[in-house]
Amino acid sequence: MQPQPYFLIFASQMLKKIIIAIDGPAGSGKSTAAKNIAQKLGFTYLDTGAMYRAITFIALRNGIAENIPAVIEMARRIKLKLRFENGVTRVFVDDEEVTEQIRTSEVNGKVSDISRIPEVRAELVKIQKRMGEEGNIVAEGRDVTTVVFPKADLKIFLTASIDIRTKRRLKEFQDKNIPTTFEEVKANLEKRDRIDSGREISPLKKADDAIEFDNSALTPEQDYEFLHKKIDEILKDKKPS
Repeated sequence: MQPQPYFLIFASQMLKKIIIAIDGPAGSGKSTAAKNIAQKLGFTYLDTGAMYRAITFIALRNGIAENIPAVIEMARRIKLKLRFENGVTRVFVDDEEVTEQIRTSEVNGKVSDISRIPEVRAELVKIQKRMGEEGNIVAEGRDVTTVVFPKADLKIFLTASIDIRTKRRLKEFQDKNIPTTFEEVKANLEKRDRIDSGREISPLKKADDAIEFDNSALTPEQDYEFLHKKIDEILKDKKPS
């Protein structure tokens, strides 16, 4: 019988509250990696991107996406909930489920504009930090290693080539029967990269102490194998004496 990975034994004992933070550009595989790790560890999965998507969707639906003061007021007022069930993050705004609606191409095209509003980020980071206080979470998003959880036990910066990221995102749309093209998806990702990396507040960048990992040539399974070895090393070091 194969020995059980150390990190699974450690996690089951819950000897310490652990925060694992994964960031990187859109389409790099952050969500898949974070979900897999959270499920294996029995940790809470925090999809920060889903929170920004939810704000964006409601702003678009209410016709206020171009009205920054109105978006800020909405972000301060609404109640966001994330529920991770059976490998899926279910998203609720004021008790209304918006899980499917936040994954459209329209939301994709606007989410970077909304998420770079400083006051919106400040409101959502407050929520994310509160969740982190409970520990034993896997958080993913573009600033979780630099702003939200700068003292995370393990920081991973995932990346991949633009064409690979485009293919991954295009497949997501195709699986949901959302009409789009490779060129449209690539242009959107390039736009998001420029906005996310160039914004003044919480820009996308690799934390100095994060492990950078290019998974362009890897399957999700191979991706997970690499990450679980790194987690194993970290948790061994964190075990109380």
